Amino acid sequence: MSTIRAVWDEPRPAVPPAWVWRDGVFVAAVVTAAMLEGALRPDVPGRWLQAAVVVLLTPTLLWRRTYPAQMLAVGLAVTTVPSVLLGRDVDLVSYAFTLALPYALARWGSGRAMVLGGAAALAIVGLRTVLAAGTLADAGGAVLFYGAAFSIGLAVRYRAGARRREREQMVLLERERLARDLHDVVGHHVSAVAVRAQAGLAMSRTDPDAATDALRVIEEQASRALAEMRTLVRGLRSDELRGGGPDADEPPDLAPGPVLADVEELADPSFPPVEVDLTGDPSRVPAAVGGAVRRIAQESVTNARRHARGATGITVLVEVGATAVRLRVSDDGAPQAARPARAGYGLAGMRERAALLGGTLAAGPAAPGGWTVEAELPLSAGRGPERTASANPPA
Repeated sequence: MSTIRAVWDEPRPAVPPAWVWRDGVFVAAVVTAAMLEGALRPDVPGRWLQAAVVVLLTPTLLWRRTYPAQMLAVGLAVTTVPSVLLGRDVDLVSYAFTLALPYALARWGSGRAMVLGGAAALAIVGLRTVLAAGTLADAGGAVLFYGAAFSIGLAVRYRAGARRREREQMVLLERERLARDLHDVVGHHVSAVAVRAQAGLAMSRTDPDAATDALRVIEEQASRALAEMRTLVRGLRSDELRGGGPDADEPPDLAPGPVLADVEELADPSFPPVEVDLTGDPSRVPAAVGGAVRRIAQESVTNARRHARGATGITVLVEVGATAVRLRVSDDGAPQAARPARAGYGLAGMRERAALLGGTLAAGPAAPGGWTVEAELPLSAGRGPERTASANPPA
C-alpha cells in the first residue's frame, strides 16, 4: 500500500511547455503521412476513414503535455471507432503517432494521472479487442507497444529528475563555498582592522605617528577586503559572466583565485606578529589545494588574533611534500581548554574545505599553551577532471 500511495501522490515533474515549434512540425508530418497513405494505399480497407481519424486526433499532440491522461484516453477511444466499423485493427502506419501519448503521460503526468490514464488505456484496449473481434495477440501487441512508449517516458523522466537534483546539489555546494569564502575574507580583514583600530586609539594620545600607521594599515586591509569581495561577487553577476559588466576585461571564470604562494601575504609585523614559513615548491600545488590551504591559514590566523589571550606571536608553517601539503598554525597564548564557545562558522568551514579535498584537519589546545591548527591536503585532490552541469530542454 505504501508503494501505491507513493505512486499516487507523485507530483508532476515540472510545468511543461504548452506548445513548441516542434509540435507544429510533428502535427504537419502526421497529417501529411495520413493523406499520402489515403491516396497511395488502395489495398487498405476504409483508408480514407482511417486517414480522417488520424487528422481528427492530431490536436491531441498539442495538449499531450498539459493534459496527458485525457489526451491518451481520447486518442485510444477515437481509434476504436474505425476498428469497430471496419471489424479489424487500423492499418495506416501514421497511427504510430499515438505512441507519443503514453510517452507524454509517463514523462509529464502526475502519479494520479499515470494510474488513471494507464487503467483507462487498458480498459479501452480490451474493449476495442472485443468490439472489433480481435485476438489476444492483437491486444497483447497493443499493450506491448504502448507499454514500451510509457517505459521510455519514465526513463526520460527519471533522467531529467536526476539531472535536476544534481544541479540543485551543485548550487548548494557552490553556495556553501561562497559562504566559506565570504566568512574567511570578511573575518580576516575585519579582524585586522579592529586590532589596528584598537592599537591606534590606544596610541593616539602618546604617539600620533603610530596612530597614523594604524590608519594606513586599516586602509590597506579595507582595500584588500574590497578587492577580494569584488572577485567573489563578480562570479555571481550574470551580466559580467557575459562580459558586459564594468570588469569585463577580467571575466569571473578567469579571475585569479588564491594560491599557495599567497599564504606569505599573511605575514604581519603588527602585534601579535604573524610569521610565515613556506618550504617546498608552491608551483607543484594545484590551485584548488593551494587556495584551500591559504583560506585555512587565513581563518586560523584570524581566530588566533581574536581569541588567543596574551599571545605574543603567531606562526604559520607550510610544507609542500611529495604527496601532500601540510599546514600548521600555532600561537603562544594563555593555556585554555577550548576557544570561546560563541557560535561561529570558522572551524566548521575549515574542516569542510579539508574534507572536500580528501584532507584532514585537527584543531585544539597545545602544550604548554596556545592553540594549534594542523591540516594535511593531498596534492592529487586538485588534479581530477572538472565536472560541469549541462541543462537540456525537456523532451
